[in-house]
Amino acid sequence: MRGTALILRPQAGLWAKAGGSSSPSVPRLALSLCSSLWRPSSALSPLLAGTPGPGRRGYSSEPPRLQKTALYDVHLAHGAKMVPFGGFHMPVQYSGLSVSESHKFTRTNASLFDVSHMVQRIFSGPDAAAFLQVVTPSNLETLPVNRSTLSALLHPGTGGIVDDTVITKLAADSFYVVTNAACRDKDDAYLAAQLASFRGTVQHEKQDEKGLIALQGPLSAAILESVLVDPGSAALTKLYFGSCTTARIKLLGTGTGTGVSSPVLISRGGYTGEDGFEISVPSAQETVAVAEALLGVGPEKLQFAGLGARDSLRLEAGMCLYGHDLDDTTTPVEGGLGWIIPKERRGAGAGYHGAELISKQLVLKSKGGLGVDRRRVGFVVDGAPAREGAEIVSNEGDKIGQVTSGCPSPTLGKNIAMGYIKDGFHKSGTEVGVVVRGRKRKATVTKMPFVETKYWKGTAPA
Repeated sequence: MRGTALILRPQAGLWAKAGGSSSPSVPRLALSLCSSLWRPSSALSPLLAGTPGPGRRGYSSEPPRLQKTALYDVHLAHGAKMVPFGGFHMPVQYSGLSVSESHKFTRTNASLFDVSHMVQRIFSGPDAAAFLQVVTPSNLETLPVNRSTLSALLHPGTGGIVDDTVITKLAADSFYVVTNAACRDKDDAYLAAQLASFRGTVQHEKQDEKGLIALQGPLSAAILESVLVDPGSAALTKLYFGSCTTARIKLLGTGTGTGVSSPVLISRGGYTGEDGFEISVPSAQETVAVAEALLGVGPEKLQFAGLGARDSLRLEAGMCLYGHDLDDTTTPVEGGLGWIIPKERRGAGAGYHGAELISKQLVLKSKGGLGVDRRRVGFVVDGAPAREGAEIVSNEGDKIGQVTSGCPSPTLGKNIAMGYIKDGFHKSGTEVGVVVRGRKRKATVTKMPFVETKYWKGTAPA
């Protein structure tokens, strides 16, 4: 999940000086970084501009009025290059670091990402779990309190993905749900319609006043612990991946008056494949204060990172970007997300939207099920990086799929990509072709994640 993606097209030196490919890159929303000049590429410009690309629904013919997150002025003070993204002014990178260098800094130290453009929601009431179990395939009744699960909002009948989301159970009757910024209007309309037809008592509250920041990287736990008012009560060593807690942050005297933040919600996880935390902060003023408290550990340990590094990090981790790797026509099974559906909800009568179709897709054709005709897979591509929309072809030249995301991997020094391929060609090690700039390039189907994830699951990252 996590917002619209970026397709970065850096000048050769931006990637090369950090050891990556000098060829242009392409993760999801197409950005071009050419020294200090940034231009959206054709694949990305519709999303950045707030207008639909081919096959995407538009919500307004008027130019969008961009919003600012609470950290807008802080970004500018740190030399951010700002771009329109998901209806907001957002940082794509910062002066002093190339996208590749920022990416690598996250993998070796820690980075702070502003994700306040994401939509934070609360569903509460005696029937909140029942409602969410209609619109998603998750089992929220058995999900423990203070635990999170990746999920998806689904269309009735088709089971197509309206949006991907993370759901956190705060109490038996209260759920914290984060959805994508670019899907805000669509999600609002979908949820309003679903609530109107649902027979039960559910309250839905959007929390636009809150900030959301992501602290990511191997130093993130030590950094967070250093600013907690009571590190012992938070017990970060026992706060495993997919868990959350509340805590207070020691502030730096930035005008809040107390020197201590209000309780913030700390969820262990993120969008980079590294150990890390997402921190939901009650107000704009406190979001600035919490960010500055974290940055107070010093730039040798923690620096801001922008959309560019966020996109290449998520692609190395094999994570989807809604609107490119997932869309309204794709079911969780086709999107390689069958694992988000628990065993007890895999039957046709599970009661969530699209369950009848999805239950058949979960069973392979060879075992009497419907299976799927296409699968989301990863690739390593020879030569120039494969861009979104590039055709995937068989050795005989037949079209068998399409690339949805791609970029040079700063960690691996290879060109990686993600896309959909015809069932039967999806096995790891299968060699296919990808058409890049009119030329067929060799590509090898590869298991994802491309780079080993380091989520905290115990005494050592795993």
